[in-house]
Amino acid sequence: MCDTGDQQTTAAVLVKEPEATIVEMLKDVTSSEGEDAVFECRLSRETTQDAQWFLGDVPLQSNEMNEIRVQGTCHSLILRKVTLEDCGSISFKVGQRVSVA
Repeated sequence: MCDTGDQQTTAAVLVKEPEATIVEMLKDVTSSEGEDAVFECRLSRETTQDAQWFLGDVPLQSNEMNEIRVQGTCHSLILRKVTLEDCGSISFKVGQRVSVA
């Protein structure tokens, strides 16, 4: 803000976060029924952008069957005690970037 006494003007600063890119893509995983399946993806930078895991078209959340972790730039998904019904594509999305295994 600039105030000269009889005149005043204001402006705002908007800082946009650069988009993170996926630098380490997902790899296919083969597990036996009853074992855990672990998927990892690494980003170019830590980000506040929403990252989302999917099994097929279904968005996943951390619960008793799935564990989602973020440690710095490393995002991981653990599917607990997989069954044959868990077969399919796993995808990780952040911004416009997608990795599929």
